[in-house]
Amino acid sequence: MKRAAARRAVRRPAGRGYTLVEVLVALMVMAILATLAWQGLDGIVRARDGSGAALDRTTRLATVLTQWEQDLAALHDTGVVPALAFDGQSLRLTRRVDGGIALVAWSLRGGTWQRWSGPAMARSGELQEAWLRSHQLLGNEPGHVTLDGDASGYQIYFFRGGAWTNAQSTGDFVPATAPVPLQVAQPAPPASAASAPPAPVPVAGPQRRELLPEAVRLVIALGGRTLTRDIALGPAGA
Repeated sequence: MKRAAARRAVRRPAGRGYTLVEVLVALMVMAILATLAWQGLDGIVRARDGSGAALDRTTRLATVLTQWEQDLAALHDTGVVPALAFDGQSLRLTRRVDGGIALVAWSLRGGTWQRWSGPAMARSGELQEAWLRSHQLLGNEPGHVTLDGDASGYQIYFFRGGAWTNAQSTGDFVPATAPVPLQVAQPAPPASAASAPPAPVPVAGPQRRELLPEAVRLVIALGGRTLTRDIALGPAGA
């Protein structure tokens, strides 16, 4: 009996370790769990970054639209240049600022939505020159601010007579309140006369100006989404 019990005690293993297959299976399971955990963490980080970017873009867009509304709310018709005009690329307007009148241009160039604001002017000649120069803006002049770098499909509509119309279509015209003198040259003098150039004679010609709309609609595609914004001009614009 004692000899058989001792023989069984010898055959019983003192301790049993893991086999190579078990170790490999455990490592594989741990690798799968680590991959799943990393993917979940990466998804959380991406969602956080996306939410932050969307919030920043929404905040910036709200600031841009506030500026758009302020420009239209401060619209002022000087009678010297068009107070509001759209040529398909740029919307130009004259607005009241401290120190006089400023010329503002909202433009879309190469998918970039930009705003340019000139200095305050108090003279008609300065305003006329600024209006002419504004048709040659390149987008890198002082006063330019980039509003959005992913913009397309820029269009402006005017509300007149109870209907929306394309801003580039023929609008309503009214007589100018203060006609601007036209400069015409006198007939050429005879050859025997002095060689001095003829002096221009101011002649008051029939001047007309476009009637300002009651409201302005902005339609622009930003980041693949179409934004529509209607702003009533009110008494200040009228």
